[in-house]
Amino acid sequence: MSANAYDNVYSGNVADAAAKAGGRAKAGRTVAAARANTRKLWIMALIVVIVAAAYMFVDVKFENEKLFAYAMKIRTPKLIVMLITAFAIGGASLVFQSIINNTIVTPCLLGMNSLYTLIHTAVVFVAGTGSIFAVNSNAAFAMDLVLMGITATVIYSYLFKKTKHNVLYVLLIGTVLTSFFSSIQTTLTRVMDPNEYDTLLNTLVASFSNINSEIILFSVIVLAVLIFVLRKDLAILNVITLGKDQAINLGVDYDNCIRRLLLGVTLCIAVATAMVGPISFLGLIIANLARQLLKTYRHGQLILGSALFGMVVLVGGQLLVEHVFSYTIPVSVFITVGGGIYFLYLLLTNRRV
Repeated sequence: MSANAYDNVYSGNVADAAAKAGGRAKAGRTVAAARANTRKLWIMALIVVIVAAAYMFVDVKFENEKLFAYAMKIRTPKLIVMLITAFAIGGASLVFQSIINNTIVTPCLLGMNSLYTLIHTAVVFVAGTGSIFAVNSNAAFAMDLVLMGITATVIYSYLFKKTKHNVLYVLLIGTVLTSFFSSIQTTLTRVMDPNEYDTLLNTLVASFSNINSEIILFSVIVLAVLIFVLRKDLAILNVITLGKDQAINLGVDYDNCIRRLLLGVTLCIAVATAMVGPISFLGLIIANLARQLLKTYRHGQLILGSALFGMVVLVGGQLLVEHVFSYTIPVSVFITVGGGIYFLYLLLTNRRV
């Protein structure tokens, strides 16, 4: 073998060895990052347990069995509802951001909360407060889910397709839709019977002091069914975030997958809103906090992190509302104000949108 040939072979072997070493180093960093995120998620879960325990047992009279039982009866449904709401909004917001490939857009910014409020008001306006849809919480919940799912899927699927997921167009149209839905809802309430409006008003204001605990089982079933049905679509979210063309080249049925995920997001938002009322900016806060903490594109970890952040925010916030502010300020006010400030922060710090 000549000297030049030997040098070429040697150089090729060195390059291959360097490439393999680089690949092993990159894989090692990926595994280390995944383990670090797993530890962070365990810490977040521990914080959730601590906050939940504080909410359940702070200022409880343990020596009096009747007062203890009464406190548990009041607080347990609230805690369950807050955990379900945090899971639904956290997961839905993060999936929605991946669908639209934008980290500052959430369902509430596109008017999904206003759409739910409009649909719920329209059902009461047409059927009346004496109908089964007003008297029976599960029937009302089912009707809201069906109408919300169909309407939102049709509107937002067409919206995304028409604007080609352009963020500016989507936000602009979302703002217009929010005003449109709110205007119709306001018109219906103005011509509605005052007694029916009083009954309706309690369900349109976000409050964990006036939760709808009758639909807890129904909500859990709906969320469980959604996770089971969408498990394959959720598993390829990492591919979907690469973009439509790349996802199609990798064998993803992009349009149908987006449509199914959008339906799941809509139903999750409807579940959360039906239980506690509309909560603006919560999804924006917890989804972006999860991204900043975990710094990964693995949606399994991001969704779990977003849900855990939501649980800490809701349960911890309600703990402060009840034991520090004595119910004078609802937790939704803190979330709305904090979310608005955080939204401006995300824009002004030039985060990728």
